[in-house]
Amino acid sequence: MLRIAVPNKGSLSEPAISILAEAGYRTARRGRELVLTDPDNDVEVFFLRPRDIAVHVGRGQIQAGITGRDLLLDSGTSAVEFRPLGFARSTFRFAAPIGAIHSLSEVSGKRVAASYDYLVRAYLRDHDIDAEVVHLDGAVESSVRLGVADLIADVVETGTTLRTAGLEVFGEPLLESEAILITREEYRDDPRLATLDRRLEGVRVARSYVLVDYNVRENDLKAAIAITPGFDSPTVSPLVDTASVAVRAMVRADGVNRVMDELHEVGARGIIVTQLTASRL
Repeated sequence: MLRIAVPNKGSLSEPAISILAEAGYRTARRGRELVLTDPDNDVEVFFLRPRDIAVHVGRGQIQAGITGRDLLLDSGTSAVEFRPLGFARSTFRFAAPIGAIHSLSEVSGKRVAASYDYLVRAYLRDHDIDAEVVHLDGAVESSVRLGVADLIADVVETGTTLRTAGLEVFGEPLLESEAILITREEYRDDPRLATLDRRLEGVRVARSYVLVDYNVRENDLKAAIAITPGFDSPTVSPLVDTASVAVRAMVRADGVNRVMDELHEVGARGIIVTQLTASRL
């Protein structure tokens, strides 16, 4: 039985549980169960603290988990990234009082406050920077004003919180993080993991694409196909009106309205868009 771990709270929890549910696994809890058995798919789903998932996977007690790349790297375990999942993206940056520090080399000898101290230490070590890393569980932005640190390393979204604290980012990002599927090297070829991976990838692709159906005269078919080349190629079927054909193609969801406009301009009619719920490509 394949054991899969998902976060039981935090920003990763809901989207991780959602993608697993859309992939056909049982995730609905009646209360606050920590484990769900899904006999139809031969899996157990464990609801764990986000920071503990990489630890359990790294030790081999659980074969797969959904967590953040930041949490994996900060865990220091032997778990490895298997596939990025494309949601819960975040960026880690250094930030210091405005005008105080301009480059990574100036961090040497300074105190860096961070919640992800293992990750930050590894980054500084890899760049030959000798600095003290001060671990904080939260409110990292306040550490400079409180005199605990000279600068911080933390997740940056809009930067509003940093500016409120009198801080600004500098240097290159430490890390571009997102939700990922993790495992151990020894499980990479496990057929059960391969099934999970195919299902999750199928959901990810389905969320990114829609199906577009339309009718177009054969004389305009080449121009229409240039607009909707499809994932591999479009499906073209004859109509009773032999001067026209029906076309079906996968199109990126974020650009579908522009595609519909362009299709209409080249003569396509009866344009219909259908949402996808799953796929195997």
